[in-house]
Amino acid sequence: MAWTKEIPARPVVAVAGATGAVGREFLKVLHDLDFPACEVRALASARSAGKKLEFGGCGDVPAGELVVQEMTPESFEDVDIALFSAGSDVSKAMREAVVAAGAVMIDNSSAFRMDEDVPLVVPEVNPGDVSWHSGVIANPNCSTIQMVAALKPLYDLSRITRVVVSTYQAASGAGAPAMRELYDQTREFLDGKADDELTVKAFQHRIAFNCIPHIDKFLEDDSTKEEWKMVAETKKIMGDDNIKVAATCVRVPVLRCHGESINVEFADEVTVEAARAALEAAPGITVMDDPASNAYPMPGLLAGTDGAYVGRLRRDPSVEHGLAFWNVADQIRKGAALNAVQIAQLLLPQA
Repeated sequence: MAWTKEIPARPVVAVAGATGAVGREFLKVLHDLDFPACEVRALASARSAGKKLEFGGCGDVPAGELVVQEMTPESFEDVDIALFSAGSDVSKAMREAVVAAGAVMIDNSSAFRMDEDVPLVVPEVNPGDVSWHSGVIANPNCSTIQMVAALKPLYDLSRITRVVVSTYQAASGAGAPAMRELYDQTREFLDGKADDELTVKAFQHRIAFNCIPHIDKFLEDDSTKEEWKMVAETKKIMGDDNIKVAATCVRVPVLRCHGESINVEFADEVTVEAARAALEAAPGITVMDDPASNAYPMPGLLAGTDGAYVGRLRRDPSVEHGLAFWNVADQIRKGAALNAVQIAQLLLPQA
C-alpha cells in the first residue's frame, strides 16, 4: 500500500548509525545541502550514547554538537525521515517502529533492496519511484549507484543490452575499521613486517599493496554477493530486466572513491560524440576526459566530491554497438550518504 502521509517542509530527521563512517557523512551532507530540517537526531548503539558529534547545522538546526542518543523503537517518535546506515540487522529490527511512527526510512543497507514493495532509487535515474514507497526506500549498493548514474543518459540514447563492469573498490566500502586497517597495514608493511605478522581483520587477505577479487560472500555460481547486487540492482533501478550485466568486484588499497571499468553494448549505434554530449548534460555526472593532457578521473584525487566522474570514453571495437569508459565516485558521498539525502529531498513538498 502506497504511503499517504505527507512529509512537512521542515522535517525532523533522524540519523541512525550516526557514529559510523556513513552516519558522519550523513551529517556533513545535510549541512552541505542545507537540508531544511527543523531537528536532527543522532542515534547509535547504547555504547555510543552520550558521545558528541560536531555538526555544521542545516535548516533550522544551528551549528554545534549533537549528543548521540541510544537508538530504541521510541527514538522515532515525531520523526519524519530516518536515514539509516546501521547494518541490515538493525534496519530489519527497527523497520516496524520507524514506519509505525509515521517516518520514512531511507535505508543504506541491503536489507530491503530487492523487496517488491521497496523502491530502489538513484535520484538522477528513477526519481519517480519514490512515489510508490510504503514507508521504506532503499539506497542501492555503492558500486551500483555510480554505474547506473552514468548508464542512464546513455540508455536514453539507445537501449542498453549488455554491461561488463570491473570494479576497483576502496577500503571505505567496508567501513571505518577497514579504512583504519589500510592505514595500519601499510605502516606495518613499510616497517618490514612479514605477511603473517600483519593485522588482517577487516578483509580476507592483506589489503596494503594488494588487490582482493572478493567482496562479500561467494555464491553457488562462484560469483560474489557484491557482484550479484550490481546485476540485480541495475535491472531494478533501470526498470529493464533484459539488461545483461557481468560484474567482477575487486577491493583495492584506496581509502575513498570506487573506480569502475565499464563496457556497454547498445541495441543501436551510439557514437562517442553523442555519448559525450549526453553525459556532459546529465545531472550528477562530470566528464573529465582529455587524453592529450592526461585528464581522467582518479580515486585518490576525488575524495569528498559529489556525483560521478566519467573519463576514458571510447569505442569498444569488440562488439557491434559498444562503448567503454572509466567511472569514479566517492563511495561515502554519492555511493551512500549523498544519494540518501537526495532521496530525502525528493520527499519534500515540491514548490
